[in-house]
Amino acid sequence: METLAKLRLARTEGVGPLTYQRLLGRFGSASAALGALPEVADAAGRRGLVIYAAAAAEREMATLRKHHGRLLFLGDSDYPHLLALLPDPPPVLSVFGDVAVLSARGVGVVGARNASANGQRMAEALATDLAAAGLCVVSGMARGVDAAAHTGALHVGRTVAVVAGALDQPYPPEHTDLQARIADKGAVVTEAPWGAVAQSRHFPRRNRIIAGLCMGLVVVEAALRSGSLITARLAQEAGREIFAVPGSPLDPRCRGCNDLIKQGARLVESASDVLAELPEDPGAEGLARLPLFARGAVSGFAEAPDWYAGPEADLAQVRAEVVGLLSASPTEIDAVVRRSQFAPAAVMAALSQLELALRLEVLPGSRVSLL
Repeated sequence: METLAKLRLARTEGVGPLTYQRLLGRFGSASAALGALPEVADAAGRRGLVIYAAAAAEREMATLRKHHGRLLFLGDSDYPHLLALLPDPPPVLSVFGDVAVLSARGVGVVGARNASANGQRMAEALATDLAAAGLCVVSGMARGVDAAAHTGALHVGRTVAVVAGALDQPYPPEHTDLQARIADKGAVVTEAPWGAVAQSRHFPRRNRIIAGLCMGLVVVEAALRSGSLITARLAQEAGREIFAVPGSPLDPRCRGCNDLIKQGARLVESASDVLAELPEDPGAEGLARLPLFARGAVSGFAEAPDWYAGPEADLAQVRAEVVGLLSASPTEIDAVVRRSQFAPAAVMAALSQLELALRLEVLPGSRVSLL
């Protein structure tokens, strides 16, 4: 069954979102890609590849069904259309609730976990007014601003919570009831497999989903170094509108928002400031092709041919050069392509092989770093 093969391929260690797409493009189906995966991994220098077992995939699917959830695969008709425009959309999503709201006209509202009382009040009021205007409010179900935004939206409308861990592992634990309420009136979504506990490295991936689901992102209180600013950067790179609520320069929780405004983010004092600047539904005919919602400028995986067709010996040279261009610090894939002496298709194939060999990690925002 192709659905089972897609889940197995997506859950196999070393197959990230970009490599998943390239394997499907190269071999035509998930079943064929699974069959070729050991040979591809062997060519990359990874011995003893363990593919996600069919029995484990069947258990995951059955467990999700038992708990009234479902899986959405990239390419499905009801996969969120805005999220699919990212260069690295999740191959598979696990969802509690109404999957249709994932494609609704939405606005993200994010901010500090240790938000002030005024910050939480502002987030709740904004979310209430945005939801009353018919928008779906998207956030990350964290403490502080996220929880306030979900609560505000639930007063009058719909909301989507994007979580870093599995659907059966609510985080933080005190938001178990909030998660159930969101699933009842909206949706809770994750790319983590059933049973996975949220870890710090999962949150940037969660943040890109928040950015990908919304047409615009509002930041309410954020320090200069925070996950909320990561989400804002990812949303900006995806062509989404960025909004920020100004705050006191004496409060470190407001400096990130004030800096966003200095960089051109739209200042927000009320929901009307957001509503006035949002485009119409990008799912309408033709709108998804507008520059605002085009794929990012990354030439690599988006534009290169599906796979490299040259001699394996040449590809070994490409892998060696790519490793030399990388470090533990994140580097844009586009920069790797530009600085390499080899063709983009060869560089992309080398990156996919190195990811499969667990030599590097592909990060949200089309960046890559050595492991």
